[in-house]
Amino acid sequence: MPEQKTVQILDLQAKSAGSITLPTIFSTPLRPDVIKRAVLAIQSSRLQPQGRDPMAGKRTTAESRGTGSAIARVPRLKGGGGRAAFAPSTVKGRQPHPPRAEKKILKSIPKKEAKLALFSAIAATAQKETVASRGHMIENVSDMPLVVNNDIEGLTTTKDVETTLANLGIIQDITRVRESRKVRAGKGKHRGRKMKQAVGPLIVVAENKGLVNAASNVPGVEVTTVANLNTEMLAPGTHPGRLTLWSSSAIQTLDKLYGKGESA
Repeated sequence: MPEQKTVQILDLQAKSAGSITLPTIFSTPLRPDVIKRAVLAIQSSRLQPQGRDPMAGKRTTAESRGTGSAIARVPRLKGGGGRAAFAPSTVKGRQPHPPRAEKKILKSIPKKEAKLALFSAIAATAQKETVASRGHMIENVSDMPLVVNNDIEGLTTTKDVETTLANLGIIQDITRVRESRKVRAGKGKHRGRKMKQAVGPLIVVAENKGLVNAASNVPGVEVTTVANLNTEMLAPGTHPGRLTLWSSSAIQTLDKLYGKGESA
């Protein structure tokens, strides 16, 4: 049986408020390959099948004039001044390889493998090297995983959330997200696209008492409950090691839900 690790619990001022023994899930080996499959399966579930009208671009009387006229043999409209139609690459012509609605776009993954991916992604949040490799600024973070007492679940204002993150040494990562937003916004025009920005910290709580709304205006910060936690949240872009802040009750709930994670 893997050895369980004990970490300290911090209060909102980053002072020690006790300690807690982590569930055995945090001893799960890192499996980037399984995590990638699980994240892609989650992302594919949001895709919608696309198709095209089989007759799109073909409702025309255009016919090829054949050879001998010193012009290309593409179909041309009759009495239309010789304008090409019907063929791909012509105005209002058909698509060469249109998408098909019957194409299988949903990627499936076995339940045991999805569970292993979730456990592995959770364990990656406790590895400082893995978190740093994602680009998170964690120089001022004392211990990983970062566990805070349940007072964080009761925060209701954005100012209180930012103050707490500053006390815990995470404010540098928020600054990194803000700067990435400015740099990306200045690179050319993004027509019809949302503004891209770096991924910030994830806060996992046992119960939402208003923290979701309070943290919604902090760039890059995402709040979720243990019940709604999935592999994509912990490993955005299929890369494990997201900077994650756990409430002490979230750790306890995690132990109740997946206490025997090593058997997966």
